Amino acid sequence: MKFGVYAPNLGPYGNARALAVLAREAEDAGWDGFFIWDHIARTWPVGMVDPWVALAAIAVATSRVCIGVLVTPIPRRRPWKLAREIVSLDHLSGGRLVFGVGLGSGYGTEWEGLGEETDPKVRGRMLDEGLAVLDGLWKGEPFSYTGQHYHVKDAHFLPRPVQSPRVPIWVAGYWPNRAPMRRAACWDGMFPLYDRYGVGRLDEFIESVAFVLEQRAQLDASGPFDVVYRGMSQPGTEGVERAAQFAEAGATWWIEHLVPMVFGVDDWQVDWPVEAMRERVLQGPPRL
Repeated sequence: MKFGVYAPNLGPYGNARALAVLAREAEDAGWDGFFIWDHIARTWPVGMVDPWVALAAIAVATSRVCIGVLVTPIPRRRPWKLAREIVSLDHLSGGRLVFGVGLGSGYGTEWEGLGEETDPKVRGRMLDEGLAVLDGLWKGEPFSYTGQHYHVKDAHFLPRPVQSPRVPIWVAGYWPNRAPMRRAACWDGMFPLYDRYGVGRLDEFIESVAFVLEQRAQLDASGPFDVVYRGMSQPGTEGVERAAQFAEAGATWWIEHLVPMVFGVDDWQVDWPVEAMRERVLQGPPRL
């Protein structure tokens, strides 16, 4: 199992330089990945950084760790612009990029407040079409597509991604919702979420993994497939033992949820315990 850090793109981390420094420190501390959120607005005034600008800084500041955004809601992106951004980052990072997708959670501020689609069923169809467009454009061959929401005519995008057959796509969704898990089975990884902090019980995790693997078997899907668990750990034996339980249950990635709530501050709008959060990164992963 690999281990990553998962940080917001807002508040004290709403700054590309700050995230790049933290990512470099995470790499030096032995983590295998560094992932950030993709939000654009909150219900309260708060500084944010564009995740793709931040990832460019992170890519330059690091040399080994996987990097990526978890998760990008394609329904509020133009897939062809996103295709360019992702391939550019894949090249800049030397093939270390992971692309996480989902319907998009967040508050109405990010959707209704900005004139975006609010119906989750419609967003689901937009997500599937967007993924088809991305996959087609990344092949580096002439590509056309006609869908309900997106249309592409005689496009030919180069260069191809560094990674083959594509930049890995991890699909997120809240369990026990089946639709996002069925979608995940079609791509390269699953990122199941559970309660408000995303930390599910071991039995929930086992149940969600079994469902997706059954779907993949029905699709006769092959190739590498990542199973991502978002958790919180403390250094030492207890954290290692907890991570080991999820590795045994099929997790290929543990990503450490770096939010104020983990450190006793249950309010996004007060001062974050930044030093404690950084110290957790410096302490390294709950390595088995």
